[in-house]
Amino acid sequence: MKIWRQLSWFFRKYWKRYAVGIAILFLIDLLVLWPPRLIGQTVDQIRNGSLTMSALTTTVVILLLIGLALYALRYFWRYLLFGGSLMLERSLRERLFGHLTILSPSFYSRRRSGDLMALATNDIPAIEQTAGMGVLTLVDSLFATVLTLTVMMVAIDWKLTLAALLPMPFLAWSTAYYGKLLHDRFYLAQEAFGEMNDHVQQSVSGVRVLRAFVQEEQDVESFRRVSEKTMERNISVSRIDALFEPTIGIIIGFSFLIGLGYGTYLVFSSAISLGDLVAFNLYLGLLIWPMFAFGWLMNILQRGSASLKRLSEFFAEQPEVKEEKQVIDAVSSSTIEARSFTFHYPGSEKAALSDISFLLREGETLGIVGRTGSGKSTLCRALLHQFPIPPDSMLVGGYPLEQISLSALRGKMAYVPQEHLLFSRTIASNVAFGKPDATNEEVWHALSLAEMREDLTQFPAGLDTMVGEKGVTLSGGQKQRISIARALLMEPDILILDDCLSAVDARTEESILRHLREERHGKTTIITAHRLSAVQHAQLILVLDEGQVVERGTHDQLMAENGWYAQQYRRQQMEQDAAG
Repeated sequence: MKIWRQLSWFFRKYWKRYAVGIAILFLIDLLVLWPPRLIGQTVDQIRNGSLTMSALTTTVVILLLIGLALYALRYFWRYLLFGGSLMLERSLRERLFGHLTILSPSFYSRRRSGDLMALATNDIPAIEQTAGMGVLTLVDSLFATVLTLTVMMVAIDWKLTLAALLPMPFLAWSTAYYGKLLHDRFYLAQEAFGEMNDHVQQSVSGVRVLRAFVQEEQDVESFRRVSEKTMERNISVSRIDALFEPTIGIIIGFSFLIGLGYGTYLVFSSAISLGDLVAFNLYLGLLIWPMFAFGWLMNILQRGSASLKRLSEFFAEQPEVKEEKQVIDAVSSSTIEARSFTFHYPGSEKAALSDISFLLREGETLGIVGRTGSGKSTLCRALLHQFPIPPDSMLVGGYPLEQISLSALRGKMAYVPQEHLLFSRTIASNVAFGKPDATNEEVWHALSLAEMREDLTQFPAGLDTMVGEKGVTLSGGQKQRISIARALLMEPDILILDDCLSAVDARTEESILRHLREERHGKTTIITAHRLSAVQHAQLILVLDEGQVVERGTHDQLMAENGWYAQQYRRQQMEQDAAG
């Protein structure tokens, strides 16, 4: 019953709704006790020859009124209890989605997307069942059992009632045993479902790669193995599921057998009347639902408990970057400064960046270059405060990053990463993602700055062109330029371009950089690139190697030093001239 304690916050919030629903269930359980007694009395009147038309009419009218009352009351408890469980489902989905948006990037590197989807599609509905059908089966089986047994013992015969209850301890043992098995197997089945979700997500996202390497058959075979594993684990759950109803049916059958046999003996010995025996068997029939409900309750609780455990493990994940209690909500200056900045990725002992120092004044451009894996993207992500950093080592506007609220910091910046993510929407919606109220003129202007306007003339739908899943209908260069336009539309004080011009040709790159210099005059820009021509106009260029600054200065100063930068620049110029 631990799951009830874990969901107590929800029941406290909607206690009035559940209190009224439970009260209606109690009233229903009282009403259903009336008909068996009336029918038993009628049977005795028939046997004694004392039944009159008036008495029969009264009994029929009462039974009809009880039926109508039960119809109306059952509508209201369904609305209250099942409606409440849907509120829990909505609340958990909103909390799940909200928690996903605040978790650190390292979390997503550890968890599979399919497993996270399984939380929303399978686990939350299982928990919702606990707050709906679970509450119903718990309350109704408890009320119905206690009330029915009380009437059977008081109004009929207590010895007959106790005799009919002899098989019930076996019911309690079997449901507890099956419940434990169900909990463990359902948890494993949910994990397998998450793996299958993840496989489908990766296959759909990478379908072009699969086809390019002619791996369709191998991927289908791999999916077959994953789906079989999921099926086998769900079948193991179903095997336990299938045992509940037959076990309960056998135990109830023994109860009926004892009640009928011993009850007949009591009738012949005149301890009870025939009408009492009929009423007793009708009451025993009323116990069928509570007994089945008790079995379903164990089933629902174990499924819900396993799902809530998985969801609780997810909610226990916390973002690595936490805001201090008192933070700065607005920063006026766009000056960026690093003071002997050293950074380790969480869980890694090796420093990804070591002793990085620079001062980038407002309105200047910083170029960051270096070999692959030298730490360029890491430095950009550190500026966005995506990971915990040493205090007072990175400043924006004169304030350490840890003293600036995340919303204020990231609202001041626009970031174009290496991996461009476009949503399955129109081009206009993708560009206006950070500024939903942007006009078409503003969108067109941003696309013009990103040298994308001419490409749009080739699309019949123009701005309304659907780009497909992750921009699958666009080329790499088009996706990069739309991502750049999305950032430029926000007119940020600080623009970070993380090697986002790699898929465009040199002439297009030159045009985009010229537009940036003209449009962003007086604003701070950071550019990382492998093509050194992208940063030659920067006021400060840092050359990184294995996380350390090995060269620094302007383009002319670095060329004069004749180090890695100068050699790489001359090589790229020769390659460009040869290609031209």
